[in-house]
Amino acid sequence: MVRAFIGVGSNINPAENVKNAIRLLSKKVNILGISTVYQTQPEGGLKQPPYYNCVVEIETKASPEELKNRVLRKIEKDLGRKRSRDKYASRTIDLDLILYDDLELKKDDFTLPDPQIASRPYLAIPLYELNPDLVLPGSDLRIKKLALNLSREGMQPLYNYTELLKKEIIDGQKN
Repeated sequence: MVRAFIGVGSNINPAENVKNAIRLLSKKVNILGISTVYQTQPEGGLKQPPYYNCVVEIETKASPEELKNRVLRKIEKDLGRKRSRDKYASRTIDLDLILYDDLELKKDDFTLPDPQIASRPYLAIPLYELNPDLVLPGSDLRIKKLALNLSREGMQPLYNYTELLKKEIIDGQKN
């Protein structure tokens, strides 16, 4: 079993879609932790509804490719995600494999660790919450230093929603 981290985001019915995505994910992998869910503004100042973003720590036997293509993409499809060329389009759900153990990987369709961790506070800060001692694979970059240096402007923590989500998902795994 390996540990991996999944970035989760939605700005179409986000409260339902984030919960449903993590619930579906919990049927395929072991959920070890869920970061605080943050309400964030769309990239590039676009006129869209705000996003809900968080990071989920998991344990899995699946390879990175299997996890991405057979688990994450299937959940996105099941929740109505329509992929388009517009990388900033609103979405029902976005599930991204951002870290997979200490693996470094460069493929045509994804890179590990996800290079956006360094520039997106809604990835770095939740990663720091889940694993404050994390060093990004292939570098000496500590997530603590990175998270503390990124601006939290436009990130509103949704503590009550997060607690309800953790209670439903993590406690549900134990039953």
